[in-house]
Amino acid sequence: MSDKITHECGIALVRLLKPLSYYQEKYGTPLWGFEKLFLLMEKQHNRGQDGAGVACVKLDTPAGDPYMFRERCVKANPLDRIFKTLLAQYDEKKAVGEIHPEFAHTVKKHFDFGGELLVGHLRYGTSGGYNISSCHPYFRRSPWPTRNLALCGNFNMTNTDELNQSLISMGQHPIFATDTQALLEKIGFFLDEEHEDIYRELRAQGLKGEEISRLISERLDLGRVITRSAAKWDGGYTLCGLIGNGDAFVARDPAGIRPAFYFQNDEVIAFASERAPLQTIFDLSVAQVREVPPGHVMVIKRDGRISETQFTAPLPRASCSFERIYFSRGNDLDIYRERKALGGRLADQVVKAIGGDWGRTVFSFIPNTAEVAWFGLMHSLREKRRAEVKRDILAAAARGDLSEALLDELILRNWPRGEKVVSKDIKLRTFIGQESMRNHLASHVYDISYGSVQPGDNLVCVDDSIVRGTTLRKSILRILTRLQPRKIVIVSTAPQIRYPDCYGIDMSQLGKFIAFEATITLLKERGRTDLMREVYENCREAVAKGESINYVQGLYAPFSPEEISAKIAEFVRPTGVEWHGEIEVIFQTLENLHAACPQHTGDWYFSGKYPTRGGYRVVNQAYVNYYENSEGRRSY
Repeated sequence: MSDKITHECGIALVRLLKPLSYYQEKYGTPLWGFEKLFLLMEKQHNRGQDGAGVACVKLDTPAGDPYMFRERCVKANPLDRIFKTLLAQYDEKKAVGEIHPEFAHTVKKHFDFGGELLVGHLRYGTSGGYNISSCHPYFRRSPWPTRNLALCGNFNMTNTDELNQSLISMGQHPIFATDTQALLEKIGFFLDEEHEDIYRELRAQGLKGEEISRLISERLDLGRVITRSAAKWDGGYTLCGLIGNGDAFVARDPAGIRPAFYFQNDEVIAFASERAPLQTIFDLSVAQVREVPPGHVMVIKRDGRISETQFTAPLPRASCSFERIYFSRGNDLDIYRERKALGGRLADQVVKAIGGDWGRTVFSFIPNTAEVAWFGLMHSLREKRRAEVKRDILAAAARGDLSEALLDELILRNWPRGEKVVSKDIKLRTFIGQESMRNHLASHVYDISYGSVQPGDNLVCVDDSIVRGTTLRKSILRILTRLQPRKIVIVSTAPQIRYPDCYGIDMSQLGKFIAFEATITLLKERGRTDLMREVYENCREAVAKGESINYVQGLYAPFSPEEISAKIAEFVRPTGVEWHGEIEVIFQTLENLHAACPQHTGDWYFSGKYPTRGGYRVVNQAYVNYYENSEGRRSY
């Protein structure tokens, strides 16, 4: 994606099912689980670079010893910093003789993360800022282990205000910070109630304190806690929670918007946001990794038993299609195939754009995540060209004028040609305060391979998606024109992004979408500002009434996708360059998106069809904000 957007976070959870001494004897290290957590996070670093955090719970610690730990960082390279800090602590304890790795009990006693239950979080900020207080995991502390809660997740809630009001109605005084804080307090409230109900029953039986604590831990029902907590949740989420007694849970939203996968054997239970990291780290086949069912919570009790509970009514499946287009790592078996299919399904539009001029066209991609889609496009183009060549050869043979020169022309000199035209240079740190200088530095992120395109050629470049068009306008197209192509065709494997996301991607402001910008311009050029006002009034009323109708769709109705694409091509054309060629922008169709990614139908940012009620409130409010010129960071 040439435009940088921030998006879903990443989660990782590791629950060791054997004592630390087992891993020392079998794998040569008592930190086997700790290392697996780091690797799962490292293999998902694409999911979050604004911050990272880890937490650990130690089982069966003596009374008076700490048993729950957390480390977070929001500085540059946060994941590396966290693990270097913790390993330095480990090495220091070894150096002074407090830790002897061959005696695993010394690791458990003296190393904060020498525990059996570990969780990690990689953060991209979509709300709540970028300071340490907004970094997961969040903690809720208590002297009772069964009331201690560490929470992290990959999510956004559309109704944080409503959740906070429900806490107030319960008598609490919540801090209006982030949706994470609201969920922490909500789950914590029902965790407290679950604890108190069991405690009162056991105390009435005259049991002693240690026995009460043991039985509370055994009877604690996290499935019931999540079911009661989630009664009013609206959003896309995968949530991970650790309880101080050693219980843990992973819950997924009922539409399956956010991804979650897990694996278990007799040594470990592990969860992650993506399937491929689990396969890589634990050397697994596809069949060994399972998906957390939407609307279900997976609970791991402190004794290692795992169970699955449906905690909310199911919704039609709407798994995020952006996961397949761009966000997830492309080495997953299905994602690789789907990205190739996304590229392949653009072939008809591309051939039309170049007028079938195979010999004078170079096909490339805008690095690096669009490369797989480019492979798919090239495969389809070659199939098309192969069919044309076969037809022409048979026709020539029938006429009796088949010659070596004709074969050279058909096959050797007129075949789809791929080049790596654009390369991404090292990203320059834009710490310069002056905005003009920051923009100048950003314009040099990309570079071109000189000589890869001959003057007069068509140049086709595949991109994952086009959100704002800023990088195209200020950098990529500007440098591509230096090659003096006859025509530049930018091909997006995603459809036009027309509507805000509210389930985890930082795409909340309508005015920043180039498709929306182009549509508003077309409305003004054609004297349809009355429609803009009409949609505004409808959106205001829908927000007030809580209607599940997307009135913003009405803005796009007067225009075909091709008309909007043509206006986008005008917007991204660089100014002040000595080049007079043509620019065309092509977008994937919704139909082809669904055909390429049939199991990931969540397309609200393209279609405007939201999977939850809160999404419709968000899109209508976003247009109200735009029309009133009061856009800001998401606060729905």
